[in-house]
Amino acid sequence: MLTVAALYHFTRFDDTSAIRGPLLDTCKARGISGTLLLAREGINGTIAGDRAGIDAVIAHIRALPGCDDLIWKESTATQAPFHRMKVRLKREIVTMGQPDVDPTTKVGHYVNPEDWNALITSPDVAVIDTRNDYEVAIGTFDGAIDPETKSFGEFPAWWEANKERFHNKRIAMFCTGGIRCEKSTNYLIGQGVDDVYHLKGGILKYLEDVPQEESIWDGECFVFDSRVSVGHGLKEGPHQLCYACRRPILPEDRSRPEFEEGVSCHQCAAETTEEDKGRFRERQKQISLAKKRGTHHIGGLT
Repeated sequence: MLTVAALYHFTRFDDTSAIRGPLLDTCKARGISGTLLLAREGINGTIAGDRAGIDAVIAHIRALPGCDDLIWKESTATQAPFHRMKVRLKREIVTMGQPDVDPTTKVGHYVNPEDWNALITSPDVAVIDTRNDYEVAIGTFDGAIDPETKSFGEFPAWWEANKERFHNKRIAMFCTGGIRCEKSTNYLIGQGVDDVYHLKGGILKYLEDVPQEESIWDGECFVFDSRVSVGHGLKEGPHQLCYACRRPILPEDRSRPEFEEGVSCHQCAAETTEEDKGRFRERQKQISLAKKRGTHHIGGLT
C-alpha cells in the first residue's frame, strides 16, 4: 500500500530555482513520484511513495523558508498513482490571475469538517463550490452553487456577474484540499465581503473525518491522479479518466458509442475535429506499444 500526500503552503520564496533542484533530488532518491509546483507564493502538489520516502520529502519541505508549519493530507493507493516525479516552476501555485490576492495577509474563517454541516444548512448561508465544472459534475455538497467555471481563473468574473445574488448572505466556500479557498476567500474579502467561511482541509478532510451516515456530500471527489476519484473514508472511487479530455467517466461510459480509448468519450466527442482524433489515435497507439514493451509513454498518465 502506497501513501499519497496532498499538500500546499503559502509562503514567500525568493529563489524557486534554488529550491527546485534539491527538492527534486530528494524525491527521486526516495523513490517518490508525483508533481510539486513552486512559485514565489509557495508550494502545491501531490506525491506518492512508501512511508519512509513520504516522511523524508515532507521533512525536506518543512525545512524550506516559512514551511515549518506545513499541513498535508494523506490517503492510500493500491497502485502507483503517478509514473514519474516532476517539480515545476510556476507563476502561481494555483492560477487565479489576480495579482493583488495574497492569502498570507487574510483569508476567510476556517470551519472544521465536524462543524461544516451546521454552517451550510443555515438559511442565511450561500454555499459555493470553487472547483471546475467537470469536478463538480461527479460530486458536491447538497445545495451547493456551481459557478460552472472551466478554470479557477474564471471565478473572479463569475463573482462580479453574480455578486448581487448574495446580498445579505454569509458565504461558505469549499474545494478539494483547501488551496483555492485560500485565494477565493482573500479575493472576496478584498471585494468588501466580510462574512466569508471555508472548509478547513477541503473536501478530502471532510470525507476523511465525517462519518458517511452524517455526511451531506453527494457523489465522489475528483482527484488529480490515477485514482480519479475518492469517496467517504478516502476510498478509491469507481471513476476512470478519458485520456482525450481528462474528464472523469464511469466504467459503463466506456460502452457508449462515443467512447474510443484515448480518443473520445461522450463528453468530448463533439468538441474535437477528425484531425484531432487522428492525432489522439496515433498517441494511443504509441501508448499501447509502450505498455506491451513494459515501458511508460510520455503521453500517458503522469
